[in-house]
Amino acid sequence: MIRSGQIIRAHRNIVRGSMEQDRESLIRHILKLSEEMYNMLIPGLPHEWLTPDLTVAQLRILLVLHTEGPCRMSSIATATGTALSTATGTVDHLVRKGLVLRDIDPQDRRLVICKLSPQGQELANRLWTWGQFQIERLLEGLTMEQLQKAAEVAEFLHSNAARQSV
Repeated sequence: MIRSGQIIRAHRNIVRGSMEQDRESLIRHILKLSEEMYNMLIPGLPHEWLTPDLTVAQLRILLVLHTEGPCRMSSIATATGTALSTATGTVDHLVRKGLVLRDIDPQDRRLVICKLSPQGQELANRLWTWGQFQIERLLEGLTMEQLQKAAEVAEFLHSNAARQSV
């Protein structure tokens, strides 16, 4: 004989499963929209992003050094999600291109500190400014109500990112 508690638990499991499926569908939908927005912005990408001289991995390291400032090689590897040897090789290429400088850590001369060269800083500033301009351009087309909703979503994402980075 089925008890009412079993029916309620079964219903909750069905609802929970449905909610989880809805959650996954929403995440896929948001990612799809993000990809479509990215594809719409590609025609306006700066020439530096399209040049074969810079790889995506190199751009990521430039942006890490731009946002974090001078870093140890291990910090760069962690921030980019790559192996230390991969990060080292990528930084080597950036040094040869004159975009990154290597210094010795004054507290531990065995460690290397990487930082943007003036040329690397200029490039990173231009790329960062372009990204900010694209976001601003997208926001300018919104109504005040839509901007308030966008600000609320940005605050949710910011809070979630802060929780995950702790």
